[in-house]
Order: sequence, then C-alpha cells, then structure tokens
Amino acid sequence: MTDEIIDLTNCDREPIHIPSLIQPHGVLLVLQDPTLEILQVSSNTQEVVGRQPDELLGKPLSDLLDAKQIKLIQQCLAEDFESVNPLNIIIKHQNKSIHFDGIVHHLDNIIILELEPKKSKEKTGFFDFYQQVRGTITRIQKAPTLLEMCQIVVTEVRRITGFDRVMVYRFDREGAGSVIAEDTNQETPYLDLHYPPSDIPKQARQLYILNWLRLIPDASYQPVALIPVNNPLTNQPLDLSLSVLRSVSPLHLEYLQNMGVTASMSISLMHEQKLWGLIACHHSSPKYISYNIRTICEFIGQVMSVELANKEASEDIDYKSQLKSLQTQFVEGLSQAEYFLDGMVQLKSQLLNLVSATGAVICSGDQYIQVGKTPSESEIRALLDWIKPQLHHNLFETRSLTKDYPAAEAFKAIASGVLALEISKVHHNYILWFRPEVIQTVNWGGNPNKPVEVFSDGSLRMSPRKSFELWQETVQGCALPWKPCEVEAVAELRSLVVGVVLRQADKLASMNFELQRSNEELDSFAYVASHDLKEPLRGIHNYANFLMEDYADVLDSDGIAKLQTLVRLTQRMEDLINSLLHFSRLGRAELIRQPVNLNELVPQIITTLTIARPQSEVEFRIPHPFKTIQCDRAQINELFSNLISNAIKYNDKPQKWVEIGFIESGQTNQISKEFLPQFPLPSPQSPVPNPQSPIPTPQCFYVRDNGIGILQEHLDKIFEIFRRLHGRDEFGGGTGVGLTIARKIVERHGGRIWVESTPKEGSTFYFTLSAEANA
Repeated sequence: MTDEIIDLTNCDREPIHIPSLIQPHGVLLVLQDPTLEILQVSSNTQEVVGRQPDELLGKPLSDLLDAKQIKLIQQCLAEDFESVNPLNIIIKHQNKSIHFDGIVHHLDNIIILELEPKKSKEKTGFFDFYQQVRGTITRIQKAPTLLEMCQIVVTEVRRITGFDRVMVYRFDREGAGSVIAEDTNQETPYLDLHYPPSDIPKQARQLYILNWLRLIPDASYQPVALIPVNNPLTNQPLDLSLSVLRSVSPLHLEYLQNMGVTASMSISLMHEQKLWGLIACHHSSPKYISYNIRTICEFIGQVMSVELANKEASEDIDYKSQLKSLQTQFVEGLSQAEYFLDGMVQLKSQLLNLVSATGAVICSGDQYIQVGKTPSESEIRALLDWIKPQLHHNLFETRSLTKDYPAAEAFKAIASGVLALEISKVHHNYILWFRPEVIQTVNWGGNPNKPVEVFSDGSLRMSPRKSFELWQETVQGCALPWKPCEVEAVAELRSLVVGVVLRQADKLASMNFELQRSNEELDSFAYVASHDLKEPLRGIHNYANFLMEDYADVLDSDGIAKLQTLVRLTQRMEDLINSLLHFSRLGRAELIRQPVNLNELVPQIITTLTIARPQSEVEFRIPHPFKTIQCDRAQINELFSNLISNAIKYNDKPQKWVEIGFIESGQTNQISKEFLPQFPLPSPQSPVPNPQSPIPTPQCFYVRDNGIGILQEHLDKIFEIFRRLHGRDEFGGGTGVGLTIARKIVERHGGRIWVESTPKEGSTFYFTLSAEANA
C-alpha cells in the first residue's frame, strides 16, 4: 500500500527533445559554425561511414568529405535548410563510394549534419516528383467533404509507402484524438476509436509542430549514444528537436510494441498554426522509407493542411448562413429597441436559435428572464456567481458542467452544457445558454486509464496500456459541444449589444440641455480614460505573447489558442481605444484654418487610397474643379478620406465608381430642403469667386457611389459612435467610428452632414462648411 499520488500526466515532463541518443539507421555529426570542426558524433560512425568516433572528433569536416561537398554545405548556411535538404553526400571508404542523404539544420552556433545511407542511387527529379503527386493532389482538392479528403489521403499514402495501416488522427480541444479515416490490410480496424490526451503528450505534440514528418523504421532498435554525451560548447544535452534521427521515448516504443507496431511514420497536419492532427502510418515489421518518398508524403501532408481550411469552412455551411441571418435580425431588432432588456426579450426565440440551445437566461441587474428549459432562478443565481471568475474574454463555455461545478448534478438533464456571455459587469448584464445532457457511448482504443505498476520496493511506474481492443465507456453529464461558429456568433452578439447600449447613452445625452458642455467633459474623460487604458492593455498583450514564447513547451494547444484569442482581443480593444482617443482629440484640438486647394488635396487622397487597396478597381469621377477653401487641412483630409474609403469599401458591384464634387450655385434643388434654411447657398446672382481664392460663402460638398446603399431606417443612426450595420469582419471590418469622426469634423467647421441612399443602388453623403469656416 502506498500513499503516493499518481500523476496521470507525468510523461508530459519527459525531456524527449534531449535524449542524447539517435536511431541507428544513420549517423549524426555536430559541427561548430563556421569552422565546421566536428564537436560530437554518434557512436555508430564505424559501422556507417567506416571511421571510428575518435578519428573524427576535433577534426575538420574536410577529413571526412571532399572540398566540393564542404563548399555545398557552406553555401547552405546562408540559405533556408528546408529548401536544400537532402544533400547528395558521397563518402569514400576502402575504395568504395557510399551514398548518403545529408540533412542539415542550424542550432544557435552549431550545425547538425545527419547522414542516412541511400538504399538506391536513383535520383528523383522534379518531373518524377510531380508525376507521383499530381493525381493525389487533384483528388485531395476535389474532395467535396473533409472526411472524403481524409479517406483519399490515407489511401494514397498507403499506396505510396506500402504501410500495413494508414490513418488520419484528429485532435479535439482537450488534446484527445480519434481516428476519422483509415486504410489497412489488418483484421482489427481502428476507425472511430478514441485515444486519451496522454497517448501523445504535450511536448510530443510540440515536436510534431516543429517537424512535418517523423519516421521510426524499427521500434526494436538499440539506441545509439552521442560522443561526448553533452555538447562541449554548452556542457548541456544537445537539443535534437529538429533531428530526423532523434531517438524515441522508451514509453512510446513500449506503446508501439504493445500495439504490435514495429515501424511507424507520422505526418503533421497543421491548421491555423496549430496541430490539427496526424497522418499515422503503422507496419508490423521493420520498414525504412527513403527520403524521397518521405518528401512526397510530407508534401501531401502540407497540401492537406492547406485544404483543411477550405473543407472545414464548407462544413455546416447552411448552419453558418443561418447564424449570419440571425445576426442580421439582431442588428435590426436591437437597433429599434429602446433598452437592452426590451430588445433581448423581443428576440428570445432567435436567442435560442443563435447557438442551438434549449434554454437561455437574460440577466439584467436583479431581473432574470428565462427562455425555454432552464434551471430555477435560485440555481441560476448561484451558477452565475460561480461562472463570473471563470470568464475569459467575457465568455465561458463547457459541455460538462458537473465536471467542475458539482451542484449542477441537480439540473444536468437540462443544463449539462453552458455558454455564458458577460455584456456588462458593472450593470450585471449577462446571457446564459443551456443544452441538455446527451448520454453517449465512446469507443476507446483500449482502456484510456493508464495502468500503474507497483514494484517490490514500493516504487510506482505508469506504463502504456497492453491492449488496444475496443473498450466502450458510457459518458454521462455531457451535452453536445458548442461549435466554434456558435461561440463566434455569441462574441459578435456582445459587440452588437455594447453598441446598442452606447447608442442609447448617446440618445439620452442628446436630451440634455447642456449637451455641449457635457460633450466637452465626455471628450476629456474619454481622452484620459483611453490614454490610461492603453498601458495596462499593452502589458496584457505583451505578457500573452511572452507566455506563448516562453512556455510553448508547457502549454497545450488549447492554452495557446486561448492566449492567441487574448492577443487578438487586446488588439481589437486597442483599436477601439485608439478610435475613442482620436475622436476625443478632435473635440479638444484647435482648428488651424488655412487656404486649402481641394484640387490638390482630393487627388492626393485618391492616390493614397488606391495604393492601400490595390485589389479594388474603382473609377473616380470629379465633375468640376474644386475651389480653395478656408479650413483645417488635416481634418478635411480625414473627412474626405473617411467618406471616399467607405464608398470603396461598401461596394459589391463589378464596376465600382465614386464621384466627389460640390453643388454649384443655383443648384440648391439637389439638396434636401430641410438643410437650406440652416445652410444657405449662394444665389444665382452672386459673383463667381476666383478658383484660387477662398470661398466667402458656405458650400455643399458630396461623395456619391454606386455601392450597397443603406436602408431608410438606418440613415439617421449611421453617424452614432461604434455603429456598424454589418458583422465585425464583413466589408473589411472596422470599429464603427469613421462616420462619427466625419460628423465631428463637419460640426467643428460649423457645418452639417447627412446622407441620401437607395439600397443596392448607392449612397450620397452631403456635407456643408459654414461661412465662418470659409472666411
């Protein structure tokens, strides 16, 4: 009997990248850069290259290779090693030439050269390579679904390599995996079997990220030691993370032997810079795969990795379109609502459909509005108190609430899955969605709980499981998982609701008699608040990056993903803060009025925007030469830039055009009558000013386009701060302050801005500048 606690993740701490051992099917040389002096060698040099380790250590590489090959390696030092590997290396021994594939990589101030004897002297040129992969790549790209693509890949890799079994192994969010495609000649299928995260621990997954392909020709090999064991320059074990010959963890070798696998090859599948899965190849007897064939398989893995984004995007495409439609309904419904709670109540059916939930709760202050099947109000209050500290980026999600919150056992039948969104911590605005328990049977490849061996001296050892036969487990207390597109829709909902709240605050402020003074105070507060917020936000952003850089070998893929989300959200928050800071500065900055020739300014703006958007082909129209006006040049530049940029951005026509002009004297009928009393235009009898002289009277300018247009009910709302009529990432994204800034600039110049628009035909933004501004 022992009191020692068994750590089920102890293999996560095994230093598998520094074993000081290699596999015996090649030799490894450690060279000093740039002298190419041999610092370390593998102890099998006599068997492979015919030279004892003592004959090589401390000698220049030229003692082993001829001058031409030395020059080739030196040229590689200035290039990307991946683009030159493998090198064709020939070593003469006893009047015989031994041919090798040479694989080199750089590590700090040393060079690692690995030599694998060639089984065949035939060279594979680009044409041969292309012929071997052309059909495979075409079939991968044409596969209509993700699973069909995976099945094509396993079939083709098995055909090319001859392995007994080839599988696509996909990781889930927790690091566990499952076989989603298989091609084999073995009796026992592994398709649809699940495997626990400990089968491929964190540091092993990190090595798969660094290396596209990993080969073990014979799992029963005797490892070969390095001489000396430690790197002489550092007196530390040599980092073999990028070595193709690196020896394998004894635990993994035992794992393979228990599976009846003698040779294996793994090809990494990457998606969004994360390890998505593996192409896993197994063979029941020793099997060496030549470097050329490995290169073909690696290329197939890279093509499949690229295609993963396309195939995953096409999955659930109808459902994703439905979510987009629901988001549009939220935009329209909440825009018309007077208060947050009223708008959410009116949209309660859409609230459930947004994430396919069976219940939801809207929390605002002390009010709890329940929709569908939910726990009781008292249970919800307790649950929300528990969730608040668990929130990350205003979100919390789980498919197994009872796992971390035992009190949920009482209502797991209706709320095993929870997705929570914090709208406002100050005002206690939250939305919770619930999903019911779904009892599932999970097929594992053997019992996923690692067996613990207790030795006679009382010591403990965790060993890989001996059996990989089908082992079924009934899983309770779990709901269907929340899809990434659903979580993204909820995050988008928060931005929308926050925008509604801000707009409601803006409407209330407009009712204040002392609006001007209040706005000045608000500008001052926004400037100070946003300025002070930037420093801690920058700290959060930097520390998140430090964590990803310094603890990459400790964090799992889920942890790295959360940090990447944190970096992305801090960047978006900084964009919002910068917009708010810029908006507040507009109200504080002094206008510097000077004569500005719009005939020079407007073309400069067009040129800048054209360079910034080379992919947008737009016809720019300027019907008449502009006049010189008195204004703040920097602000008017920003005003025209914002309006012209929006005209380009919100245009889905194949032939886009933007017209920038002004209303000539005597053509006041082109402007809405409601603006004429406030902003009179010159009469037809007024003398026409010199084009190079400042205009002494107010002028009306416009920017017109043939874009998507704006619905009538949104025309008065688009100038409100943080107002966006589309999803955050649609039409190039943005913070929703561009038109608010435009209005601020016009008002500071004593003018007014408005819009006339027809949906699907285009919009015209008019603005006027007062006589004082032009004086």
